[in-house]
Amino acid sequence: MDIIDSQRNTRVLPRKHNRLLVLIATYKVVQALLFASVGVGALRLLHKDAGDVLAQVTTDLRFNPESRFVNFILDEAALLNDPLLRRIGMVAFCYAGVSLIEGIGLYLEQAWAEYLTLVITASFLPWEVFEVFRRLTWVRVGLLIVNTLVLIYLLKLVSTRKKQQESNDES
Repeated sequence: MDIIDSQRNTRVLPRKHNRLLVLIATYKVVQALLFASVGVGALRLLHKDAGDVLAQVTTDLRFNPESRFVNFILDEAALLNDPLLRRIGMVAFCYAGVSLIEGIGLYLEQAWAEYLTLVITASFLPWEVFEVFRRLTWVRVGLLIVNTLVLIYLLKLVSTRKKQQESNDES
């Protein structure tokens, strides 16, 4: 009877998630959705003239046909062929998968996900810095800032966890 009573009186409180990890996980899942969309878009352009499709999209969305950006996109679309679109799709889906795994792992507060995110984020920072210096835009600066903050936070989190683990091992 005591066992039953103690089981009824014991409450399991919901575990609180680290809010910043949840925010980073959400960022990673949104990133995965974006790259999956790029992959789907690349595969949908197979066996089509990408320039014609994008010209129709710019017309439908009523973009200024004299815009430098629109002209740049249409000029670059002429370089797309089926093998390149397949590679773009494959790389986009692979990166989407990795980002989704990172996001789920971070939400579940798994140490492996923190290390994976650290490695991937750190590996892209030099390229992002180069891109900011090559052409300064708010989007590039914003991505660089967000990824730098993610890297700093995860470094702090991993080092704090490692110190706690070392102190627990000594006890």
